[in-house]
Amino acid sequence: MGRLYYGNTTDGIEIPDRELAHLRVLATTKLRRSESFSVSWTSRDCPEGRSTIWLHCSIPLRFELDKAEEVLDRRYLEELANAANSSGGVTLDLTAAEPVARPVAVTSDLRRAA
Repeated sequence: MGRLYYGNTTDGIEIPDRELAHLRVLATTKLRRSESFSVSWTSRDCPEGRSTIWLHCSIPLRFELDKAEEVLDRRYLEELANAANSSGGVTLDLTAAEPVARPVAVTSDLRRAA
């Protein structure tokens, strides 16, 4: 289980390593281009609700993964990029046994975002 530290907080957001590794690549790519996006998630702590953060190049981010290396799945990364390019942003379901992103269809070219 990895952690995402957002802003100046010392409390990390726990996200499975697989999802966090993909989110790190997506965030690095988009923020390098000054492209902001939202990330929302549901968790076991609050299965009825949802938390959302806005990723912007001016907000500090730190990624901690328990595994030194995580194999990236290109299709999953493209799904995340697709979702990040939409008005709904990336949504992770951290209550599932195998968390997944829920991409939203968009009309832009996704290949340049991945």
